[in-house]
Amino acid sequence: MRGFARALAPGVQKREFWGWAFYDFANSGYTTVVLTTVFNTYFVSVVAAGQSWATLALTSALSLSYLLVMLTMPWLGAYADANQRKRRVLFISTAGCVVATAGLAGIGPGMVLAGLVALALSNYCYCVGESTIAAFLPELARPESLGRVSGWGWGFGYFGGMLALGLSLGVVSALSAKGFEAPVYVPFVMVLTAVIFAVSAIPSFLFLRERSPASHRRRHSALRQLFVAWQDINRNFIDFRGLLVCGAFYQAGIAVVITLAAVYATEAMGFTMAQTMLLVFVVNIAAAVGALAFGHVQDRIGHKKALGATLVVWVLMVVLAWQATDVRLFWLSAVLAGLCMGTSQSAGRAMVGALAPAGRLAEFYSLWTFAIQLAAVVGPFSYGLVTWLTGGNHRQALLFTGLFFVAGFLVLLKIDFARGVLVSDTYRVVNNSKNSREL
Repeated sequence: MRGFARALAPGVQKREFWGWAFYDFANSGYTTVVLTTVFNTYFVSVVAAGQSWATLALTSALSLSYLLVMLTMPWLGAYADANQRKRRVLFISTAGCVVATAGLAGIGPGMVLAGLVALALSNYCYCVGESTIAAFLPELARPESLGRVSGWGWGFGYFGGMLALGLSLGVVSALSAKGFEAPVYVPFVMVLTAVIFAVSAIPSFLFLRERSPASHRRRHSALRQLFVAWQDINRNFIDFRGLLVCGAFYQAGIAVVITLAAVYATEAMGFTMAQTMLLVFVVNIAAAVGALAFGHVQDRIGHKKALGATLVVWVLMVVLAWQATDVRLFWLSAVLAGLCMGTSQSAGRAMVGALAPAGRLAEFYSLWTFAIQLAAVVGPFSYGLVTWLTGGNHRQALLFTGLFFVAGFLVLLKIDFARGVLVSDTYRVVNNSKNSREL
């Protein structure tokens, strides 16, 4: 526990870290159950009755929500920094996601438009909350411990996903054994997921503090804020710009795995709903192990080497899953996907924290969110497009996905991380000598 205390920034209490980590625990149930396992397959097979356009419709709705996040999150991040309002943004987005997730319980067969709207709204609110909670990381961890603290939170979060998925699996198994089908048990699962999110997020609002003072920086309209922020990054933070490009590529591949792993297991491997839920449960265990263990490795060997190693394994995973006709090989690829998912997502969050200057944490994390959401638009949409163009060939779509990880690795090679940290530290010094800095 002494090592744990030394990883936290001076003045940060352990309960504050746990309050922060519990948000990862809370929102993981949403991604695991709604986006990865239950509602996406339910929408494709039941709500849209397995039509050839169903997967494309699903990915298009999610892409629209990601596009809205891209357009609005830089403004929200600048607002939160300027007015010390990260907690307010976090609370509103959490409430929105919980309510919209509960609303998915009312979606039945044939309710295609209503299902897409509710899904897009819940996902938009989830993404805003995910970006906002990440901006607290540099306030909680020492600079040399960003990797392990991020990994602890991310790893702990997967247990929340497993809790939600395990309880959901129990509901599905019990009702299926009595002869009930998806239109009956899916609504129970959606309400359960919303309740777990709401209850688990309470510690975050009880214990988490805002430590960065209000920056009072000038803000613009949403589109203008995005343009001005990009100009500043492109001119003054070139290595952070490289990280954004790298993240946009590799997160596109991760978005495919998160959003469409269950669809792939069902359509390409013939998994049942219960088998798919068990698969995702195992993936979450592997992801938790990866995030918890790899954070220490990341701090020891460096952020760039750590992320590069995970991208190499991502490519290996895609090749194995693409070739898998035997269930055992597919399970092996799923375990690798889990390990890589926990490490690469946690690594990216920590790298942003190291490159983000003080006073602009929410803004820089909102730009990271922009890159992630761009990836979430391009990745799943390209997967859906390839399946449509190839007559439903999910294996070819997965193989295409591997190109995103290759591109991310190539961009990562060009990033000078030490230079990026130096630029961030220099900005802190300059910013401390002025009350504000206008773009």
